[in-house]
Amino acid sequence: MAGRLEGKVALITGAARGQGRSHAVRMAEEGADIIALDICRQIKTNPYPLSSPEDLAETALLVEKVGRRVMTAQVDVREREPLRKAVASGRSALGGLDVVVANAGILPINDPSPMAFIDAVDVDLVGVINTVAVTIEELPDGSSIIITGSTAGMMEGTADNPALGGGGAGYSYAKKTLIGYVEALALQAAHRSIRVNAIHPTNVNTHLIHHEGLYKIFRPDLESPTREEAELAFTYFQAMPIPYVEPVDISHLVVYLAADESRYVTGQQIRVDAGSLLQKSPIG
Repeated sequence: MAGRLEGKVALITGAARGQGRSHAVRMAEEGADIIALDICRQIKTNPYPLSSPEDLAETALLVEKVGRRVMTAQVDVREREPLRKAVASGRSALGGLDVVVANAGILPINDPSPMAFIDAVDVDLVGVINTVAVTIEELPDGSSIIITGSTAGMMEGTADNPALGGGGAGYSYAKKTLIGYVEALALQAAHRSIRVNAIHPTNVNTHLIHHEGLYKIFRPDLESPTREEAELAFTYFQAMPIPYVEPVDISHLVVYLAADESRYVTGQQIRVDAGSLLQKSPIG
């Protein structure tokens, strides 16, 4: 069923690569025009490189390649007023706003300073709240807000494992807090038929999991684990025999939640986790 999002404008944070880029492309393939936002610079406590301006430009090219319009902006979701201005520019350029995908997130492990906790909370929780705050009054009735959570954030002994340090604790705190936020916001927005849902992925094949710091968390028995060695441990995290899901596996659900076919689905916590929560496997 092609054209499920025809005539809609979707805003996506963290759109320069990874899950955000995948969401932008899949939604464009279904007919949506895209407002693609990303920080495009580094956050000091984060151990893996964040996106670049070139990454965001590549996302735009991929959206245009499938024949849809796109507006991009380099903006930090921790800063509400610049975010508000970017949203206003996007709405003006593309003629409206119908779907919000609050996807931007980081996992700043291995930094011993309290700032790792603060940065994780500021991006993964406050960034979501800011994104909703600057968009919800601009959304027409019947719109969709989609928030990226985390299956690991729902599990004890995973993201909040002391081995991940303050950044892991901040990530876990943020993702757990989003569960209640989504349900409370869904109730407040229901009289306008604006639906609010969270997607909770397991490990996804993106930069967030592919770096030496996280490899060592999963393979503490090795001094310098390779990607292949870490993937052996990744596989034990899911009930299904896979190391991770692909970004497009999350994007398929994003499209459904953005489309009118989910018009009465709201306040939901939907896992795309290959059974990881069911077996509650610890990391390491």
